[in-house]
Amino acid sequence: MFYHHLRNELWKLFGKKRTYIGFGAFLVAQNVMLLLFRFTRWQHHMEGLLQGNGYLASEFVSALSVAIVMLIPEVVLLMPLYAALVGGDLVAKEAEDGTLRMILTRPISRFGLLFAKWLAGVAFAIVLVVVLGIIAVGFARIWFPWKGLFVWAPEHSIYTLMSANEGFRFYLFSQSLLAVNASVVVSLAFMFSCFNMKPAAATILAISLVILSFVMEHIPFFEDYQEWFLTYHFQSWILLFAQPIPWHQITGALCVLFAVNLTAFFIGTAAFQARDIKS
Repeated sequence: MFYHHLRNELWKLFGKKRTYIGFGAFLVAQNVMLLLFRFTRWQHHMEGLLQGNGYLASEFVSALSVAIVMLIPEVVLLMPLYAALVGGDLVAKEAEDGTLRMILTRPISRFGLLFAKWLAGVAFAIVLVVVLGIIAVGFARIWFPWKGLFVWAPEHSIYTLMSANEGFRFYLFSQSLLAVNASVVVSLAFMFSCFNMKPAAATILAISLVILSFVMEHIPFFEDYQEWFLTYHFQSWILLFAQPIPWHQITGALCVLFAVNLTAFFIGTAAFQARDIKS
């Protein structure tokens, strides 16, 4: 019975038009950024970084390198927005429409209902990241050759070059970490959605929490407390490209993110259990 309910939740989620807003936004953003990279000084800047260190730019200004360049701003600005948009709808939208009353007349517990909805939200987060990764490297491949990977992230002291095959493996692995990030944002929006509020309010609260964490993380006064901020742990995906890889930091970040995921789910479940939906 739980399998059928989860399947129905997935059908409902991916049957809504607003679920695909993020995919369309990624498509537009990727093409705009590609045009900017190709026809502005952006590409020349990357070439200068390579040539200034004695590397042949033509071997590393590639589809993989450009895909990483495009992902960095998108996972900070766009991905949390569209993950929260869907997460905020998971419970609050059905409560607003009155369909939760009908659903709760079926032989399923409130916990089972919320667990199915939360799993559907996590599935959406995974699909969102997979599509983002495919679009990034796919469109970049149209404009740039399939050669070595170059990653430059000065805030993390990362200056890395890899072969195309090795770079692609790390690129795929990084998408799994980005999926964890997206699932955390979905879980936060889901948590607020379980309270008695509108879907838009749940979405705004989740986004506000992420933005507040990001802003406070970058305030110099809080530099010694960065590990207390959620967005600090969101950066674990880019650390995969460091040499050597700080596995202890990545593992610690994943533990924190998984803990936030579960905590958000159980807080939302507790709040929903106390609500009077049927009256």
